[in-house]
Amino acid sequence: QVQLVESGGGLVQAGGSLRLSCAASGRTFSNYVMGWFRQAPGKEREFVTAISWSGGNTLYADSAKGRFTISRDNAKNTVYLQMNSLKPEDTAVYYCAADSNPYGIRRSPQRYDYWGQGTQVTVSS
Repeated sequence: QVQLVESGGGLVQAGGSLRLSCAASGRTFSNYVMGWFRQAPGKEREFVTAISWSGGNTLYADSAKGRFTISRDNAKNTVYLQMNSLKPEDTAVYYCAADSNPYGIRRSPQRYDYWGQGTQVTVSS
C-alpha cells in the first residue's frame, strides 16, 4: 500500500503560480511512476503529467506543456507540480497517483493503483 497526500492548492489569479506537493508513505516510493491528474466539475478526470521512477522521463498533456513542471525527490518521498501562467481553465481538483508498473509512463487513470485525496486549485480571471 502507498498513501498519498497532496498539498499546496489554493486560490490564485490568472497568470500566477502554485506549487503542489504529494507526499508518499508506505512502500518504496522510488519504485513507482508518479502522475498528476485533475478533475473539473462535470468533467472526467484528465491526465496532466507523469514522471518515471528515476525522474529521467516525463510526459505532459498538451495543456500543461510549457507551463507546468513535474519533479520528484525520492529521498523525501515527494513529487511536485510547479504550475506557472495559470489560467481559469486550470481550475480543478488536482490528484497525485502512483503506478506500480515501473515500465513506461501512462496517461490513463485506470493504470494507476493509488490516489491521493486531491487538492483544490482555483484560478480567478
